[in-house]
Amino acid sequence: MSTEDNSEIPAAELLVEGVPAAMSLAPSAGAPALGGELLLDHEGHTGVQSIRAGLLQAGPLAAAGVVANGANVVVTVLLARLLTTHGYGVLNQLTGLFLILSMPGSAVVVAVVRRITTWQEEGGIQLVRRWAGRTHRQGSVVVIAWGILIFASRHAMAVLLNQRSGIGIAAILTAAAFFVLLSLDRGMLQSRRAYRPLAANLLVEGGVRTVAVLVLVGAGYGSSGAAVGILLAEAATAAHARWAAVRVWSDGAESPPRTLRPLATGWMSAVRADRLLSAGRSGRPKVALDLVIASVSLSMVAVLQNIDVLVVGRDNSSHSGAYAAVSVTSKAIVFGAIVLGGYLLPEAAIRWRQGGHALRQLAAVLVLLAVPAVILMVVALSTPRLLLQVVYHHAYVTAAPALAPLVAAMIVLSVTVVLTMYLLAVGRRWVAGVLVVGAAALTIAVSAVHGAPRATALADLVVQSVVLLVVLTGFTVIHRVRVRRLPAGLT
Repeated sequence: MSTEDNSEIPAAELLVEGVPAAMSLAPSAGAPALGGELLLDHEGHTGVQSIRAGLLQAGPLAAAGVVANGANVVVTVLLARLLTTHGYGVLNQLTGLFLILSMPGSAVVVAVVRRITTWQEEGGIQLVRRWAGRTHRQGSVVVIAWGILIFASRHAMAVLLNQRSGIGIAAILTAAAFFVLLSLDRGMLQSRRAYRPLAANLLVEGGVRTVAVLVLVGAGYGSSGAAVGILLAEAATAAHARWAAVRVWSDGAESPPRTLRPLATGWMSAVRADRLLSAGRSGRPKVALDLVIASVSLSMVAVLQNIDVLVVGRDNSSHSGAYAAVSVTSKAIVFGAIVLGGYLLPEAAIRWRQGGHALRQLAAVLVLLAVPAVILMVVALSTPRLLLQVVYHHAYVTAAPALAPLVAAMIVLSVTVVLTMYLLAVGRRWVAGVLVVGAAALTIAVSAVHGAPRATALADLVVQSVVLLVVLTGFTVIHRVRVRRLPAGLT
């Protein structure tokens, strides 16, 4: 906690941090508070926060992620009942296309956060606004042109993908382009540490998608209607993200956190502006490299998350539907990790540039992930068949033995995702290589069991555990070096 007057600190944070502090100092305390240096910052060093402060910051984002992903799960289950078997299969193909083509959006967030945090440290707030405005205008033109091209060629794409109609394909491809565009503004919000507007943006995305998809499918437009609903949701979310980013970065917006160096306000000397512009131009290759590395890393995360479903569908089509139900149930935790990465990414980038680390913020994210992970694991171990029968249908329970090992595998992958976001934020690009090797190893491992559901899930768990062990080892090494270099009291 800062040494500034306590009147400037939210009452909730004082209460949350004050209770454990009082307990640790109580005469009746029978043992020392282990890990207290992570829980509380007694010295009030700049850039250091307690885990509880991180929970307060990341809490709204986590709650929004739970609501949005919960809505997606509900919609998925309802669509399985509203659509025909063929229509549901077509929708799965379309959503798979969306996930693949929207992956660069997450990479854009990484590159934007790393670029803007550099400018923030240099006091270049005016450069951020100018660059973001220009980039968004250019991106909007590209998205519109992409949408026109895609809808004009929808019939050819329908023939290529053996679909009855090209409307759904064109809608989902355009929606992916909108997602990449809105990722620019989400990166802007993350760089400003505007977590509540970011949480609101997630709620807009989940809410509009739920309503639009269910209304259009209920009206009889089938899988194409669902794809159009996703397009409407991404367009609305992009508009909201632009409004929120402009508002947060405009004059009179909320002040940056106290851990940041003061930003220039109102004016900037011509010499300083020229120097920062030159730095921005010279940094373009580095930004491009960050974008490429982040794209590779997050694409490999997508492979690690989904390759088992593709292999089971190819090698054991009779159990593919049941395994897909198990997969949807178990993999929701990974999306939670990606959402919370939106909090960890700027925290790690900013603090690392200041010479510190974000281990407390990482701990807060892991605590928030642990709650749903434990609940899901308990249910998967105790009543897997009942869960699948209630949520889906009794026809989907044949893959129930695969639920517990697959849930464990996805919990492990969630930790890998969080560490990957942290490492990308601090510029450690070697993690991309680890994920590439891990994705290749997982593909080989799940292919070797020829689509047997439980064997596939167990192979997934083994490979995911090895990947996490390698990433965690590298993470530990770089932090041991960083902690040694910190002045006394900053660790």
